[in-house]
Amino acid sequence: MGGDFAPTNVVAGALEALRETDNRFEVVFVGPEELLRRELPSTSSGDAYSIVHASQTIDMHDGATAALKQKKDSSIAVGITLHREGKADAFVSAGNTGAVMSASTLILGRIEGVSRPTIGAFFPTVEGACLIVDAGANVDCRPRHLYEFGMMGSIYVQEMFGIDRPAVGLLNIGEEDSKGNDAAKEAFALLKASKLNFIGNIEGRDILPGKANVVVCDGFVGNVILKFGESVPSFLKTRLKAHTGGGILTKLAALMMRKTLRSALKSLDYEEHGGVPVLGVNGVSIIGHGKSTPKAFKNMILKAEEMAKKNINRRIQEALAVQ
Repeated sequence: MGGDFAPTNVVAGALEALRETDNRFEVVFVGPEELLRRELPSTSSGDAYSIVHASQTIDMHDGATAALKQKKDSSIAVGITLHREGKADAFVSAGNTGAVMSASTLILGRIEGVSRPTIGAFFPTVEGACLIVDAGANVDCRPRHLYEFGMMGSIYVQEMFGIDRPAVGLLNIGEEDSKGNDAAKEAFALLKASKLNFIGNIEGRDILPGKANVVVCDGFVGNVILKFGESVPSFLKTRLKAHTGGGILTKLAALMMRKTLRSALKSLDYEEHGGVPVLGVNGVSIIGHGKSTPKAFKNMILKAEEMAKKNINRRIQEALAVQ
């Protein structure tokens, strides 16, 4: 029931994922059963899905923790509980981010050695996508938290992108070791002493060139970067459209550029990545954009399947145990 266009886009994306993979897995829809059945087309009878009824919905205006206490039969709470009980291998939602994050932490619990779970977001670079952690879950962070973000992010990128030793950079106001506030300086020391491929401090201008595969920062800064990045495609399209009002040659040039621009901006499209992972909890939880399309939901589900198969949580626990 999560997202601005739920459950229509949720159902459409899930069915697309099933058909694209020839029913390689089963999808469990969680929400008001009658409403969900109305969304399911009669031609979907051969698809591998089931429905678990949940009578309540947490919307974007509900407070995260309070909503979980007051709406124990919400699709978020019921869905994540199914995951905890082993009746599902992963959970996907484009609903209230705070509620999904809180439910994932409270219901699934934290991985041993993790003091604060985090969410990571993908950002395009010249060298491919990098992972920014934290992307908004923790606005105030201690040095230990930043160190753990770097560790979890490195393992995620290694497993999901096949990069042997991901380069981990600490986002700061300068490259020198002495730069930043006290938390950044202490986090620098922890990361430098770790077994990570830590390349030191990086600046905002280093992200797009792909200097690091994992960018570590607190959630306040990470979320600002993420939201700014999301605004770039529409800004560039608006600027291109503004230049089509000139002469015929200008219009022709703009039309020729449109396809190239669309292709170039593809890596900035949240639909391609689907959603962001909650790292540090005892399970697989993916949070999607509130405006998620069927394509975005499909990619969220495929990402959740891949995370479950690769058992990234076990790798995180093992890594933190030896540090």
